[in-house]
Amino acid sequence: MNLHEYQAKTLFKEYDIPTTNFVVVDSHDDVENKVQQLKTNKWVAKAQVHAGGRGKAGGVKVLDSIEEIETFVKYWIGKNLITYQTDEIGQPVSTILVEECTNIIKELYLGIVIDRSSQSIVVMASPDGGVDIEAIAENSPERIFKVPIDLIAGPKREDALFLAKGLALSDEQVEQFVKIFNNLIQLFIDKDLALVEINPLIIDESKKLKCLDGKINVDSNALYRQQDILKMRDTSQEEERELKASEWDLNYIALDGNIGCMVNGAGLAMGTMDIIKSSGGLPANFLDVGGSVNKESVSEAFKIILSDKKVKAILINIFGGIVKCDVVAEGIIKAVEEVGVNIPVIVRLKGNNSEKAQILLETSSLNIISESDLSKAALKAVELSR
Repeated sequence: MNLHEYQAKTLFKEYDIPTTNFVVVDSHDDVENKVQQLKTNKWVAKAQVHAGGRGKAGGVKVLDSIEEIETFVKYWIGKNLITYQTDEIGQPVSTILVEECTNIIKELYLGIVIDRSSQSIVVMASPDGGVDIEAIAENSPERIFKVPIDLIAGPKREDALFLAKGLALSDEQVEQFVKIFNNLIQLFIDKDLALVEINPLIIDESKKLKCLDGKINVDSNALYRQQDILKMRDTSQEEERELKASEWDLNYIALDGNIGCMVNGAGLAMGTMDIIKSSGGLPANFLDVGGSVNKESVSEAFKIILSDKKVKAILINIFGGIVKCDVVAEGIIKAVEEVGVNIPVIVRLKGNNSEKAQILLETSSLNIISESDLSKAALKAVELSR
């Protein structure tokens, strides 16, 4: 689950991580009352969406008057912001962060991610923060300094000092950085985060470190024990089909292809998408119906796939173990009867109750192509999708 910048900065303040003073507005009518809380005569207004590249898309502006802020807020609230990280529709803007403008001496980068290969979290820092950090990582990886954190022993001062040296900080800034380093790791652990980025971490005109931006991704599997974080969820920023799938405990991720996939098990789903690709096609989605589905959830999964107008064929690949193939077949029949389908549906069912499922499909009078071999099923899906 992603958080907005203002939510990330709220958590930073909670953990005594230095950031800018800010207010959040959702209407141009309340701009003046809120903005007057900030003791400055220059502000930065930032449209709040779950996507990077806001500045280049006009979603971040330095403003010199309350009237300019009101105009910015009035323009963006209710509109969609399109950046290089969104689709052509963009993300809806419902809130604007307004903060005190900061004079920047130097932009740095600081982030924490989970590194499964080392079974630890890794803190990364670079002296080259800012909008082009991705290019730095690709073209000058030696400018990215990393330290793994032993979650049993906890963060070590020497790790913080190593990163501070890479950032070329002064002695006074080193002590500030050590505090940020420790507190950010504590935040990461306490809130079950999957990623946190501060880009840029800046040195301001008083030569102090400050978090000018914040990106946080929370491990969705841990939300059951992070109720305060769960309240921050902004479903307007989520892909509609993915949101609908989550309501039925389905694992769905929209992709760019035209062959819809319904599979049970994440590994089999990945393998199915690979076979589609190697057969010359492109999957339209990742959809794992899991092991505890019923015919209603399978029916909803089918409807979700069909709601993607790019889908020209559907490949269903079910290996019956915990999941019974006849339950899946009943769900497919129910969905087709309710929604209707005018595109090819290729079904490959193997395992638990697959013979019973085959009879259900054959006697349903539905236009479904059955194929027992997965490679042949994938080739058929690619052929018919064209």
